[in-house]
Amino acid sequence: MRHKLFIETYGCQMNLNDTQIVQSLMVESGYIIANSIDTADIVLLNTCSVRDNAEEKIRNRIETLYHIFKKRKTKTILGVIGCMAERLQEKLFASNQVVSLVVGPDEYRKLPELARLAFEGENGIAVDLSKIETYNDVIPLRIDGLTAWVSIMRGCNNFCSYCVVPYTRGRERSRPFESIVEEVKRLNNQGFKEVTLLGQNVNSYSKSATILNDATQEEITNNSNKLKSDFPELLETIAKAVPEMRIRFLTSHPKDFSFELIQTIAKYDNICNYIHLPIQSGSNRILDLMNRRYTVEKYLNLIEQIKQAIPDCVISTDIIAGFPSETIEEHNATLAVMRKIRYGSAFMFKYSPREGTKSFEIEDDVSEEEKIKRLNEIIDLQNKISFKENQKEIGKSFEILVENPSKKNKNEWFGRTKSAKLVVFDNSENKYKIGDLLNVKINKATSATLLGNII
Repeated sequence: MRHKLFIETYGCQMNLNDTQIVQSLMVESGYIIANSIDTADIVLLNTCSVRDNAEEKIRNRIETLYHIFKKRKTKTILGVIGCMAERLQEKLFASNQVVSLVVGPDEYRKLPELARLAFEGENGIAVDLSKIETYNDVIPLRIDGLTAWVSIMRGCNNFCSYCVVPYTRGRERSRPFESIVEEVKRLNNQGFKEVTLLGQNVNSYSKSATILNDATQEEITNNSNKLKSDFPELLETIAKAVPEMRIRFLTSHPKDFSFELIQTIAKYDNICNYIHLPIQSGSNRILDLMNRRYTVEKYLNLIEQIKQAIPDCVISTDIIAGFPSETIEEHNATLAVMRKIRYGSAFMFKYSPREGTKSFEIEDDVSEEEKIKRLNEIIDLQNKISFKENQKEIGKSFEILVENPSKKNKNEWFGRTKSAKLVVFDNSENKYKIGDLLNVKINKATSATLLGNII
């Protein structure tokens, strides 16, 4: 009997790519991909630990699945994989009655065997962090031929004081240069239209990066500062190799974003004019507590360089509200930076203490009520900025890559511009299909969406 696998994915784009890697490994070992939980006899939850509410969502999902599986006549295996598995490890077995597998991000090669043992009644756990694992030889199992995630590196050396990633995904390891280029070429030959290069910090990608899994944070920082980033070279090589494909990348750290990288983006038309550049706070004191290793002034100077070289570039960001000891004045400084830069969009969150991180040791002295208040002010301001910036696009024409029909109206479809803006258009006559490149003239805009007519 061939077991059927279903994976629910939570969190970042890296998890989406990891799900495809796990699917590939499991299929190679004889498993079949199920279309839903209803037909699966092994279910994996690919999890995120970046905030407490992300983990709470998984806890609630495990409870729901426990009651569903209890009613089944046949055995169903539930596994927790990803960052939450790495962070909590054996605690996941102790806290519920249904989880049989706990596997961290660097141990996915062991999943087929651990799953086999789970069907025989044995709980399986594999949570060791690796100094070398990049899954470079695994071809992710991709379903469609439109957009693809390509991981260029794993782990992180930055140790931002609020972040669990270095502890759940280990230290930075970069994939071999040529293997990344070859994977993108293969995707192009398979008909994919767009690729996004992934890493916790893509612009610290290095062909000669040293593995420092046992080093101190200070040693890692000192060593990282000596390493040359080869990301501009990688980006340029890919842009030349597949000139008909759109190239995106996530995520960048401001301290490593070089002028050479800006020039590379500006030089090639197929590198999208969209940059995600997290600022997190508009206060230098808070940035220092966060261990971000840049100042607001340096960040603003970087934004100015980007806008001069790429005038139509859309910039998005991450912002944390209510970091420990943040004052009202420092919160207002964040709002001031938002007004100055005018982000196209933002991922906005209230501070969430994560056990094991440096900031967990700082008194969380901003009340929950105040965090929510500040977060709502940030969200409200960003919505207003996004609306006003999108109004400027009315009357302009953009090339979009068609993605899918709208869930609300089957006659309306949507695609994205190179700057990642969502564009809705009429397709009631079914003239256009997924993957088409269309020119659209914008006639209306909301804070989140552009609406237009096909030219």
